[in-house]
Amino acid sequence: MEWREQSSVSCEEAYSEAQRWIEAVTKKKFGSKDFRSALENGVLLCELINKIKPGVVKRVNRLPTPIAGLDNLNVFLKACGKLGLKEAQLFHPGDLQDLSSRVTVKDQETSRRLKNVLITIYWLGRRAQCDCFYDGPYLNFKAFEGLLGTALYKVNSQKCVLSISFMKHELNFLVDSRNGRTRNPLL
Repeated sequence: MEWREQSSVSCEEAYSEAQRWIEAVTKKKFGSKDFRSALENGVLLCELINKIKPGVVKRVNRLPTPIAGLDNLNVFLKACGKLGLKEAQLFHPGDLQDLSSRVTVKDQETSRRLKNVLITIYWLGRRAQCDCFYDGPYLNFKAFEGLLGTALYKVNSQKCVLSISFMKHELNFLVDSRNGRTRNPLL
């Protein structure tokens, strides 16, 4: 995954926005847990993606074991792929592991891994906003500019608007053809 160097302030803004969005969509709070701890078992992420696209995750493993958490993270990542996210936009399941007890792992490595998770949340939020059937809360993409870069934000905003516009035209065409009219709204 690509991310650019940024200040800790811009990263904190992205963490706060990702948390706000996940809590708004799932209607569940992180509670006293930090960003990594709240997501490490994959339950909240599976619930998030099921709110965006109901039924895309068939089962969530609620056992309090590391293997169950890893299973949930893999199910979430596979569901992201079904929604159209590319492999390069997805974090690795190990990115949410607790590395605090490992003396050889530096804070920079933990930070890099969590940034990968933020990037996946960003792309999932983009995908949700571009889905004409999703009517839930939107992710504030501007909070991620420091993480991803302004240019990426602007390019993808234009793509999303075009995608939404095209989908609306497709829906109008389907509605018109069901009413007996075969008008093509793109002409």
